[in-house]
Amino acid sequence: MTTGVRRRMGVEERRQQLIGVALELFSHRSPDDVSIDEIAAAAGISRPLVYHYFPGKQSLYEAALGRAADELAARFLEPPEGPLGARLLRVMGRFFDFVEEHGPGFSALMRGGPAVGSSTANAMIDGVRQAAYEQIICHLGVQDPPARLELVVRSWVSLAESTALIWLDGRRIPRSELEMQLVHDFAALAAVSAAYDQEMAGVVLRVLAQEPVDGPFGDLLTRLSMLAPSVPSVPPQRRP
Repeated sequence: MTTGVRRRMGVEERRQQLIGVALELFSHRSPDDVSIDEIAAAAGISRPLVYHYFPGKQSLYEAALGRAADELAARFLEPPEGPLGARLLRVMGRFFDFVEEHGPGFSALMRGGPAVGSSTANAMIDGVRQAAYEQIICHLGVQDPPARLELVVRSWVSLAESTALIWLDGRRIPRSELEMQLVHDFAALAAVSAAYDQEMAGVVLRVLAQEPVDGPFGDLLTRLSMLAPSVPSVPPQRRP
């Protein structure tokens, strides 16, 4: 009869294990509520050994945040094939998968956690937002985005973030509806901007020309057309 021998981990392997353990704990509870002792116990090591690899909880939190940030940025990767509306809907599905998997940690990150004010943490968060922005611009097929397009895309990324935070607080709206609504929000933001700018109008018309009637953008047009009969007409004296 043989006994098992615990394999000694290398430095980097142990660091990665601690990051994974911390990320798992931070995903289910606010980082403020997770202690170094809990992280050590979950990793099967002593508290002093945790400090051997990380000087404190904030540094471990930032390391876990870095892994989460890379994973979240990857959720916005999508093959540039097919209608834009369907692509955005798949991206929103993966985005909300992440939000559900890392709920308390995601909320603590965006609303404030142990890394508040950390330039490292802020840079990671900004990096995710920038990655999302660049992916959407890439899908739009625009090499040099005009100012209004940049405003639309960055506003939409911010909207998706704030919508996820509100949704986590009670989850009172079905997730699938929010995912579709955010895709519709993108179309609405772009359409309003197109009403003010000819270049944006060209981008929107090019995108719509590739959208099927039964796609997300077509669904939005159908929903809006159903509202039309109940919308009062604008008096002639108030028309531009």
